[in-house]
Order: sequence, then C-alpha cells, then structure tokens
Amino acid sequence: MAHESTRTVVSLTDRSPSISAAEIVAHLVPPRQFDGASLENYRPDPAYPSQAEAVEAVRTFGEAAAPTRGFFRRKAPTTAAPGLYLDGGFGVGKTHLLAALWHRTPGVKYFGTFIEYTALVGAVGYQGAIAQLTGASLICIDEFELDDPGDTMIMTRLLGELADAGSRMAATSNTPPNALGEGRFAASDFLREIQALSGRFRTLRIDGTDYRRRELEAHAVVTGDLDPAIASLEGVVSVDDFEAVIEHLASVHPSKYVKLIDGVDAVALRDVAPLHDQTQALRFVAFVDRLYDAQVRVVASGIPLDEVFGPDMLAGGYRKKYLRAISRLVALTLL
Repeated sequence: MAHESTRTVVSLTDRSPSISAAEIVAHLVPPRQFDGASLENYRPDPAYPSQAEAVEAVRTFGEAAAPTRGFFRRKAPTTAAPGLYLDGGFGVGKTHLLAALWHRTPGVKYFGTFIEYTALVGAVGYQGAIAQLTGASLICIDEFELDDPGDTMIMTRLLGELADAGSRMAATSNTPPNALGEGRFAASDFLREIQALSGRFRTLRIDGTDYRRRELEAHAVVTGDLDPAIASLEGVVSVDDFEAVIEHLASVHPSKYVKLIDGVDAVALRDVAPLHDQTQALRFVAFVDRLYDAQVRVVASGIPLDEVFGPDMLAGGYRKKYLRAISRLVALTLL
C-alpha cells in the first residue's frame, strides 16, 4: 500500500479524446526520448560501416542547409536531391539520426510520423496543410509508410509542393521508397507517383541489429497476476482488458492516440490474446508507436505481447510494421 497515494488508476476505454489542427502541429517535434539526440552521441556499430556513413551523410545534408557565417567560410556541400531517405531495419538508430538532424537545423522545422502528417491533412484539408508547412526549412517524416493509394497520392503531392517551395525533407522507413506499398495494395497502379516520390530523395541504407534486443530471443515480460504489478506502479496508470482496448481503438482516429494516452505513465492490459483481424492489428501498431514515443511502461497478463501477431500476419505485406511493434513492446515491458 506504500504507493497507493501516488497512483491514480484510469481506463483508456473511458477516454474519447479530440485533437485540433493546432495541437497536431504542436506535436510535430521529436519524441521526448530524443530531446538530446545528436550526431555526436549516436554510437555507430563498428560491425556495420553503413551506420558511420549515415552519420556523415546526415551531417553533410544538414550543412548544406545551414546559413554561412563569415566572408571566408567555405560554401557548404550540396546534394542533388532535396530529400534524404534513411532506409533500414528497426532499432538501428534511424529516428535518432533524424532527430539529430532536426535539432541541428535552424529555422522553422517539423518532425512527425507519416500518420501525423496525413492526420494534419485530414484536420485542415490539403491546402490548409500546405499553408501550415510551407516555409519550413526542414520537414522530417519518421516511419514513412504508404498503406493505401489515397496516402500515396496525398503525400506525393504534398512533399512535391513543399520541395518546390524550398523545403528540405528527411525521412526514415523500413522500406526503400521504390518499394513502398509492396504487398499492401496494387503498387503497380501508382508506379508514377511512387517513382516521383522516390526521385525526391537520396536513399541511404543503414544496416545493423536492433539495439533494443536485450538478448537473442527477447520476449515481452508477462505476469500471471496483474494486480501486484499494478500495485507497484506510480503515477497515472490505465487498467483495461486487452480486448476492450482493441475495440476502443476502432472508435478513436489514430491521429488522436497521442491524446488517448496523454498524462498516462503506465498501461496495464489484462488477458492479452492473439489478434486475428488485420485492421485491428494495424490500429494496435499505431497505438504501440505512440506508447513508445511517450515511453509509457506496459505491464500485461495473458500471452506475451510479442506474440499477438500471428504467423499469417508476420508473413504478409505488413511484416515490417509488426516486427517494429514487437521490438517496441518488448522494450516497453522492460522499462
């Protein structure tokens, strides 16, 4: 009972958050765990030279946009493409490098996940998003994903107009830009748009292993009796049945998931069970991304959270999304 006075229990399913366009824009900054991210404190794995090469590429890209000081200063190098695209597996430090670039870039700048930018378009309309983002010196897009033809068309037009207006762009993804949408929709029908998008970026591949893996066969922590685990937590703790949370996510637009967990320090999920519906699974992935950005601890009973996505899902077109979510769930249960 020592922690009772410092713990407040809430339910995520009781929350029906709203989010304004201004709030979406206010959230277009790096997640708080990357507040101190820099090129100097990124630690390249010597076993994978592409990581050190990526640091220098980001440095060069950033210097090309930096204003010159002094009459005799040598002009910064330039790149042919207005964008830099960091492609690689999850856990190799792509987001760290993207945040480091954001921190070292002067002027108006934005940093958000792919879904946050599409949410902005949904909130204020296409022209409203253009008006909001035009004039930015840098636009960073983390976790670049094209899951449907509509997103392909919107983001191609949006980034094209912003690049033409002088904004520079940097993105991360688990998929090379010329392969976006593969296995998820008829990418061949939108080849022109995908190729146009690809042409905006210089692509760099970053190899390596997931730094979040504590051991070769890492698994999410699971507890048989959730009550003692909840009793050990402090702050605002949400307690819900896993199935109820999955159902509730369907009633909340993914752009509002950040508000769904606003102020929550830990999430407790009872009776975690496998997901069989892909739409539910993708919503859960988006939810996990927001938990990870906010570094919200997760405790759970039932099956381990890294086993919620079945073999059929892991063999499909969204495999990389599910693997990223598994990696993050393991990390959140170990906080």
